[in-house]
Parts: sequence; structure tokens; C-alpha cells
Amino acid sequence: MNVPTFQDGVASGFIAVTNPFDGAEIGKIADIPPESAQMLIQAARDGARVCRNLSRYERARILENCASLVDRDKEAFAALIVSEAGKTLRQAQKEVLRCVNTLKLSADEARRNGGEVVPFDAYAGSEKRQGWFSREPLGVIVAITPSNDPLNLVAHKLGPAIAGGNSVVLKPSELAPLSAIRLADYLVAAGLPPNIVVVANGGAALGEALVSARDVRMVSFTGGFVTGEKIARAAGLKKLAMDLGGNAPVIVMSDCDLEDAVECCVSGAYWAAGQNCIGTQRILIHSDIYERFKGRFVALTQSLKVGDPALPDTDIGPMITAQAAKQTARVVNDAIRLGAKLLSGNILDGAVYAPTVLEDVDFGCDLWRQEVFGPVVVLQRIESLDEALALANTPEYSLHSGIFTADLEVALKAADALEAGGVMINDSSDYRFDAMPFGGFKYGSLGREGVRFAYEEMTQPKVVCIRRAIEKRPEAQ
Repeated sequence: MNVPTFQDGVASGFIAVTNPFDGAEIGKIADIPPESAQMLIQAARDGARVCRNLSRYERARILENCASLVDRDKEAFAALIVSEAGKTLRQAQKEVLRCVNTLKLSADEARRNGGEVVPFDAYAGSEKRQGWFSREPLGVIVAITPSNDPLNLVAHKLGPAIAGGNSVVLKPSELAPLSAIRLADYLVAAGLPPNIVVVANGGAALGEALVSARDVRMVSFTGGFVTGEKIARAAGLKKLAMDLGGNAPVIVMSDCDLEDAVECCVSGAYWAAGQNCIGTQRILIHSDIYERFKGRFVALTQSLKVGDPALPDTDIGPMITAQAAKQTARVVNDAIRLGAKLLSGNILDGAVYAPTVLEDVDFGCDLWRQEVFGPVVVLQRIESLDEALALANTPEYSLHSGIFTADLEVALKAADALEAGGVMINDSSDYRFDAMPFGGFKYGSLGREGVRFAYEEMTQPKVVCIRRAIEKRPEAQ
């Protein structure tokens, strides 16, 4: 893939992008040093002035055109995702379709969410006033995206930002940046003027320079807690939106459809080799069905085909790097040393880590308390819903959760009590529709994604109030 021309003048070198499965080099990107950050931001400032002056019709037309182009070339996009992120072909194809949907939803938002009439005259003292508020762009937004969804998570930043009339300095993960670069190219091909999206490839120092720049009005970040805290310290007085991961619990009650629960939880646990912030990590199973669930879950896990993600029948591909796979194995081995029982997996082969199931995990170990971000599941026996809810809410942060039950009252009690940004009933935690609000509860929760909600985060209300003339009373004769 060619490096964008704009970056040729500011790059200090190149970063090789490699296939996580076989290590083959699949492309090079510009390595932009932090001292060039201001040049990128100035370009985006120019783009912001252009974008805010585009009509809503034009913004929507460009986003829809881009959606059509991505859909036309969906197989090429899927192949690129497989190569740079290690997702299986089926998973990559689904991500491309979600990207198309995200762009279309963004076009809809540009058309419909322009503001509201304010009923000033409904309040005493304002009877002679009328007006409205509009949704206005913030300006320059810095968007930082991870490697696990290298196309659709980028669309979730760019689509709402463009719909709202902003420009974006996009810093994709240097481990999987090629899908993001291609999407930016497709937006230009769809009619987006230059510099409304500026791609910034480089390391952590470049990211820090971008987020700390005074001219940046918002930082939208998806990634880990350590990086999120660094961004928050560096950003200063600007808007922040962060998706910092989770440690998703799923409760399985004894009255559920057992086969369905097993299938959903296996899919939810191992999608994208477990590199999924809403992936099922802890499954809390009622003791009445624990042994049956465990047997079927382990059997289905062991039936999954692990290996080359480009093969159509592969279920689980590699993690993003061999180092990430080693870190996952370390967390699992630490749990085993603390008494956890290994039921399946814990086999490491380069960047490929076999899907792993454990039980009897110590509640104080990292595998219980922290996000593992790998293909690892903990099974835990519970005796009651109240016990399950208490265990589910143990971590200090959360994104999604789930419960399987045939009892509506139980489901609604869980929905009320689970401390999570989403509660999936009779489904695993790993469900997301691109129009729904998406974000975390508790520590580190800042803002919401989902196209409408991201659009509103990326715009600001402007009130216009008209004071009508007060009729003068006729003078007494």
C-alpha cells in the first residue's frame, strides 16, 4: 500500500506492517515524528473550516458514497483486515459490512440531528421569545484507534465527526493501520475535500503531541487504561471520549436454553481471538447446570479450528503480536499457580494462542480482576442470582454483561443491578449494534460511541433566541 502523499514531507522514516500469522511484511507506513504534529493539526484546522461549511446534504452524500465504495470492494477490505489484524475471513467480512452500516448511519445523522426548537414561551418571563438550538461542529478532533477492529472502529470516529462538520486527525494503531488509510482514501474518492481527514502514523510520542495541542477540541480514544490515563493527563482543557475496555461477565441461570447459552458464550469469548473489549471473559453458571454447561462448553471450544485466518474454515486466528500472546499465557499461568484448574488450551505457537478455559480462579488474580484481551474464559459456579450479581460487579470498570434465563423477572432484576454500559439478555456480552449507545460504567467511563451518541459528543449546541417586539399600549386620551 502506498503511503499518502501528504505525509511524505513530514515522515522521518517508515514503519513496516506485518501479518501477525506468518510475520510477512504487507506494507509500510510513514513514521511521523512528534515535532510534525503541529503541521498535521494546521492542515486539519484548514479542513475543519471547509467541513463546517459543507451542507448537511453534502456531508451525507459523501458518507453514503463512501459506504457504497466500501461495499463494492468489501472482499478486498476483508482480505486486508485478515492480513494486518489476523482476524478470520468470516470475522473480517462481517466487520466490513458493519463499516458500511456505520457510514450509512452517519449519513442519516447528518440529515436528521440538526437541533431542536426551544419552547421559550412555555415559561414565565419568556412569553415573547422564540428560538432553537443547532448542533455545531467542535473543530479539530484527534481520533486514536486500536488494532482489533481496524476498519469499523475507525468508521465510528470518522463518520460521526464528518457528519457533525468537524475535521479529524486520525492516528490508527501502527500494528494495523492499512484499513484506516484505505478508508480515508475512499472518503476522498467519495468527494471529501482534502484535510478533513488527516492520517497521522507514528508512535506514542506523536500521539502525546497531538492530544496535548491547544487547537484540538476533542480526543476520541479506544484502547487500554494505561494509555487512556496518559492521554487524560496530557490533554488539558478539551473534550474526552474514551472506550477503555472491559471484563465482561455473563450469568447463566438454571432455567436457560443450555445449548443456546453454550454456543453464544463460545462465540462471545473467542471472537477476534478474544481481542474484543466486550468479549465474554467470566461465565457465572448456576450449580444446578454447572457440570453440563462446562462439559459442553469445553467440547465446543476444543472443536474450534485454530490457525491461518485466511482459510475460510478457520475459527480463531492469531493475536495481533507474539508478545500479546505471550502476555496472555503469562496471565493464565499466574492464575494456575494461584490454584486455577486448566480445562482446555493454554498452548502457545508464535502469535497463535489456543482458546483456553479455566475454573476455580482466585478472585484476587489478574485473570479475574483485569481485562485479559485474549481467547481466555473463566467458568465460575454460583448458587444464586444475588451471588452472581455481586461477582459480576467486582471489577472497577465494565462495558457489557449478559444473562441467560427464561424468567423475565430475573432478567429485569439483573438488568437493573448489573453495573455495565450494556446488559444483553439471552445473549453473550459480545453483541453490539452500531446505532446503540456504547461505553463503559464506573472507572474510566468517558462519553459514548454509537453513531448518534458519538455525533452528539462531537458537536455542541448553539442557541438562537429571538425577542419579539412588545406591543405598546395606546396612550390614554
